[in-house]
Amino acid sequence: MKLLFSVALGAASWSLTEHVMHRYLGHVFARNRNFFAVEHVRHHATTSYFAPAWKKGAAAAVVAAIVTPVASMIVGPRRGLAYTAGFVSTYLGYEWLHYRAHVAAPTNRYEAWLRKHHFYHHFHNPSVNHGVTSPIWDRVFGTYEEPDVIRVPARHAMPWLRDPETGKLDPRFAADYEIVDKRKPKAAA
Repeated sequence: MKLLFSVALGAASWSLTEHVMHRYLGHVFARNRNFFAVEHVRHHATTSYFAPAWKKGAAAAVVAAIVTPVASMIVGPRRGLAYTAGFVSTYLGYEWLHYRAHVAAPTNRYEAWLRKHHFYHHFHNPSVNHGVTSPIWDRVFGTYEEPDVIRVPARHAMPWLRDPETGKLDPRFAADYEIVDKRKPKAAA
């Protein structure tokens, strides 16, 4: 039971870390060009861009190398390792869900919520909705906004958002999304 609690605490710790890193390193202090901001700013500019897997794996390894001995000193080696396992596995789950949000259509209510919540952050207000996989910490810290219809710039429209035959907005997503062309129309000659 103690090991299971340690795993759950590690998972919850990742949830808070996700919010804090995204909000502060990715936005508030992004001008400082910290290790996270460089990749995060590029992701916002080109929403199909994700940091290479080797960088994410290296980050997970460094975190595990730091967290495991610290947690082990506090709660013992078995529970410390369980805590790290919960933290790192939840981080890997976050990475998978975040990537999937950009490249695949939602298959259930949670995935539909996640996309709308996250794309509101991308396309409407980057100072809110920092928790990609959960709104808990946004609610705690007052950075949660309920998304309405998401206006996605045409150049950033995720492939799954478009009807493969027409290239226009897939009717399945019309209640939640709109694809907008922000380019100015050319003047008549």
